[in-house]
Amino acid sequence: MTQLLIEGRTIALDKDGYLLHLQDWSEAVAEALAREENLHLNAEHWEILRLLRAFYAEFQLSPANRPLIKYVALKLGPDKGSSLHLNLLFKGAPAKLAAKLAGLPKPTNCL
Repeated sequence: MTQLLIEGRTIALDKDGYLLHLQDWSEAVAEALAREENLHLNAEHWEILRLLRAFYAEFQLSPANRPLIKYVALKLGPDKGSSLHLNLLFKGAPAKLAAKLAGLPKPTNCL
């Protein structure tokens, strides 16, 4: 998959399915990317995706798992900022999958 067709627009993706252009992100794009991952986004997912976008706006990078967990715990509390909670939401790969769905670059230290 190297592109998505969303609302009449072609959205370019890299070889791993991440957006090539951050400005192409929208909730509709996130939903389409989630469908490709066989994931239905609910309110808990959106809370994390919005938080990730805020993190990126502040630090200009996508966090790896450990910083993501710490940031979520800081902003949303320890129940939501746990590796178990985030792994359940994002199929065992929270940093990579959440970054992809939030329209952010792949975290640099993720394989």
